[in-house]
Amino acid sequence: MRGPRDPSATASPEKGEEARQAAAQAIEAFLRAIGYEISGELVGTGRRVADAWVDELVCGEGSDAAAILRAGALDMGSGPHSVVVLRDVAIATMCPHHLLPSHGRATIGYLPARLAAGLGAIAQAADACSRRLCLQESLGEAIVSALTRGLEAHGAFCKLELVHTCFSARGERQAGSIVETLSLRGVFAEEKLDLALALARPSRR
Repeated sequence: MRGPRDPSATASPEKGEEARQAAAQAIEAFLRAIGYEISGELVGTGRRVADAWVDELVCGEGSDAAAILRAGALDMGSGPHSVVVLRDVAIATMCPHHLLPSHGRATIGYLPARLAAGLGAIAQAADACSRRLCLQESLGEAIVSALTRGLEAHGAFCKLELVHTCFSARGERQAGSIVETLSLRGVFAEEKLDLALALARPSRR
């Protein structure tokens, strides 16, 4: 049995028809085990859930976020360069503890050395990192790692603000509670912590 993956890993889960059918059957067995008959609206649910997991919820497995950032990156020369900050990046991920989703937004920033990525590439890389089984703490680290590896940036930071349905819909049932994490890499961890904290704050609108 394998555990939850490292968000920086690139190995892809099985996606063949045989694997999807096995997953669908397992989901139906789970529903029966907790007292549901596979009838009415539950007919076909096993396959719908299996397809949703493979095609959407963990579709980032196998993606190389650093490669996404490198593709089409612009060489701006040796600099100096401004810090780039992208706010309100949509994030959705799956918690490996209860297999329930977490969702929210990210503030992502980096200090280029030479390479600058397109804003769309940053959003795509964040989505590739998040569409996996991973903890929020690991997700932020994966995003800043992709920025520093893919762009060879001087530093990067990622602030995540997520609602965990394993906390809002079960357990303590704290609807509306938001979990914040801040991951730092390079100069932002070593000498520009105050700058990272300031840039990660919500902007006035």
